[in-house]
Amino acid sequence: MTSSDSPANAAETPETPAERTGVAAMDWAAASADPQYRAAVVDLLGALAYGELAAFERLAEDAKLAPTMADKAELAKMASAEFHHFERLRDRLAEIGEEPTQAMEPFVAAYDGFHKQTAPSDWLEGLVKAYVGDSIASDFYREVAARLDSDTRALVLAVLDDTGHGGFAVEKVRAAIEADPRVGGRLALWARRLMGEALSQSQRVVADRDALSTMLVGGVADGFDLAEVGRMFSRITEAHTKRMAALGLAA
Repeated sequence: MTSSDSPANAAETPETPAERTGVAAMDWAAASADPQYRAAVVDLLGALAYGELAAFERLAEDAKLAPTMADKAELAKMASAEFHHFERLRDRLAEIGEEPTQAMEPFVAAYDGFHKQTAPSDWLEGLVKAYVGDSIASDFYREVAARLDSDTRALVLAVLDDTGHGGFAVEKVRAAIEADPRVGGRLALWARRLMGEALSQSQRVVADRDALSTMLVGGVADGFDLAEVGRMFSRITEAHTKRMAALGLAA
């Protein structure tokens, strides 16, 4: 997933204990002895894998909207990075004895629905979606990763790592707003819509999967309590506001 390469990406480093305890202090071999935790991780990797595959497809499609050959090539490079992330997740699922397609299948409807609801109408909307929309989901998964076993945590953080193109989106969007300030209002409304859709999608994905939701609320691993859930979404919202500012848009 594409994420911001700006220091303003505040949700990249969620608040975590100085010393990890419980599952977060274990490796996969130890943590996966708990069948409910294993099921939750399979769900998480399946969701991430399909998210990366869908992002690859979307970026490849968005490249058709690019105004120049150089811009088209840049989006193609972004798409390639997303596909590489998908391959790592697919290979990890196979490595732990899970069928990747089956692990991804429960999340197809949610992701496809999100992308259908947020299909960009032009080049600039596509850039804002890649920079802002995907980053919201990435922030959510980073929060979850802090509570995973060390092996799974390292993989999740690696596939959420910035693909290096946040600066490209910022440059193009800010230049467009400078050329025509009216563009800013339209893109700000678009980004707010992306925020709402992305948060709703994350909540639906978690609610539909018992093992994953149990892990998040503390039943497995070192999950969130209700107060921490509120703080988590506050951090995600704050990071979104900072990304909007980086684009020159009002949150």
